[in-house]
Amino acid sequence: MGLRLCPMITGAFSLLAVVVPGVGAAPAGPPAFRAVTIDEQVGIGYGVALGDVDGDGKTDVILVDDKQIRWYRNPVWDRFVVTRNLTEKDHVCIAARDINGDGMVELAAGAGWNPRDTVASGSVHTLNPQAERTERWDAMALPHEPTVHRMRWLRSRGGPLLVVAPLHGRGNKDGDGEGVRLLGYRPATKSGGEWSRVLLDGTLHMTHNVDPVAWDDDPEEELLVIGREGIFLLDEKDDGWWRKPLGKSPDEFPGGSEVRLGKLPGGKRFLAAVEPFHGHQLVTYMEPSRGDVGLWQRHVVDDTLKAAHAVACGDVSRRGSDQVVVGWRSPDANGRVGVRLYSPTDESGTGWTATSIDDGGMACEDLRLGDLNGDGWLDIVAAGRATHNLVIYWNEGAKK
Repeated sequence: MGLRLCPMITGAFSLLAVVVPGVGAAPAGPPAFRAVTIDEQVGIGYGVALGDVDGDGKTDVILVDDKQIRWYRNPVWDRFVVTRNLTEKDHVCIAARDINGDGMVELAAGAGWNPRDTVASGSVHTLNPQAERTERWDAMALPHEPTVHRMRWLRSRGGPLLVVAPLHGRGNKDGDGEGVRLLGYRPATKSGGEWSRVLLDGTLHMTHNVDPVAWDDDPEEELLVIGREGIFLLDEKDDGWWRKPLGKSPDEFPGGSEVRLGKLPGGKRFLAAVEPFHGHQLVTYMEPSRGDVGLWQRHVVDDTLKAAHAVACGDVSRRGSDQVVVGWRSPDANGRVGVRLYSPTDESGTGWTATSIDDGGMACEDLRLGDLNGDGWLDIVAAGRATHNLVIYWNEGAKK
């Protein structure tokens, strides 16, 4: 699939429309974005999180980098080191969420990153702040599986759960062997106490990413998981965690590495995924119509990416439905890395238009959406691997 870049606005930051043949031109009035770099000394930029770190009511930016974990204070973005060198090998993931209702996020991190060592690598740490959160935080190591890769806080039946997803199962060779032990860590009931663990699933392989979602009407959250066998929903029932396939059957699935949940115009749900593993395709899966059964319908939105490594869904354009933001980290056929915004053209989810947010300046390793200045528009925060930058793309609203 070829893409044609068409200038839409000019200025300090150029916004381009990407016209996907057979889909049509970008809709009128896409948001305008203004790029502001808040760190030019990023090592790898493994993960980005957003949350209020210091309790001032503002959303801060948190970065897990190879040798440091840092947070950047809104609105001037001064930088503070949370911790450094948790293990000899790199840090790799971060989880940030207010789990006790005090208005400040709790942090956990994964390190010891070495995907080739499926026996002795990995680590899981809970990070505990000082009274002044700008000072260095204490770290407490928890038991872990090898190749710890992703983690997120999830609201479960028994309270907050830290979900930790390794990349491989213990002792795996090229993704074959034991399944990945996807664990949930329950915080200790008293300071310094022991955290309990529960096994959510142990059957999948190469589970690259997970995402907590409000899937149904119950108060707890469910979990989307993507890996070698497909896309799955994990749902907590009375007798434990159940797994339901959503995408293609395992013998047809090309493998995938990112998945997020979105809502189309009209209210129908969709999944946005990167396929295959660290792949070149942005793919969507459409929810079956009410009363239909079976797997969700797959649709390739864009197959011109290279090593896509970040996906987010949200109503960036304030249209009452969601769009998809994707970042990729290796130069594509045009020699470009970048970030794009994809918008559905109708309620079916089969037609999409694309708008370039960054064309060449962001080798995107991870990104997040959040309203950082309280103006009602979702901004984009992205970390670049080869470009070594952390950038806020300020959403300045629809083009006049």
